[in-house]
Amino acid sequence: MTAAERPTPAAAGWDGPGRLRLAAAARDLLDVVVGVDADDAALDRAGASTERVVAALRAGGRERSTRPPGPGRHAEYLPRSPALGAVHPAAPPLVWDVRDGRFVARGTLGLAFEGPPGYVHGGWVALLFDEALGVANVAGGHPGMTGRLSIRYRRPTPLQTELRLEAWTVDRQGRRITTVGTLHAGDALCAEAEGLFVDIGAERALAYFGDRPATPEPVDPLP
Repeated sequence: MTAAERPTPAAAGWDGPGRLRLAAAARDLLDVVVGVDADDAALDRAGASTERVVAALRAGGRERSTRPPGPGRHAEYLPRSPALGAVHPAAPPLVWDVRDGRFVARGTLGLAFEGPPGYVHGGWVALLFDEALGVANVAGGHPGMTGRLSIRYRRPTPLQTELRLEAWTVDRQGRRITTVGTLHAGDALCAEAEGLFVDIGAERALAYFGDRPATPEPVDPLP
């Protein structure tokens, strides 16, 4: 299932074909900016053209709220996720699905995600794990907020190589949810993760993410 094919609620309004096409073009632009050797005049012209496109879109549209009201907020947020979002131009181009509570994603990361030369930045690895473990929790009926995330980097994660990212929930004790994940390049294990997530409850979730303003209180990761 590709990002464009994955269903999201029509009410969210963030996965239409126009936005998906724009996101794909913007994602290609990121790769070009960091990976293409071109003369400065050509780059300057491209910059001017991009500025005109951005100005036209801002003039003809409106900024979205960062606190969208209504139910199904996770489904509304996911298309915009910086880790997995189909309409987020900075999101890695992964194809993912959840089956029997297990999150599985595959894809190839380009130069926009480079840390050490030729390899994925470790911060991107951590972000992908955080999102993958969270999605696995939601799919298994155990949504929660990240209380602690531990990453073990086994070896550098290569660019331009198909990767496989998996995550699944392994335990729940009261409000505490334990979830693990792995990242492979072929048969090689590149990184492992273990996350402790906290079920904050419906009332606090409404205070954090509902349609009334709130100042979030700290979440104790060890309730």
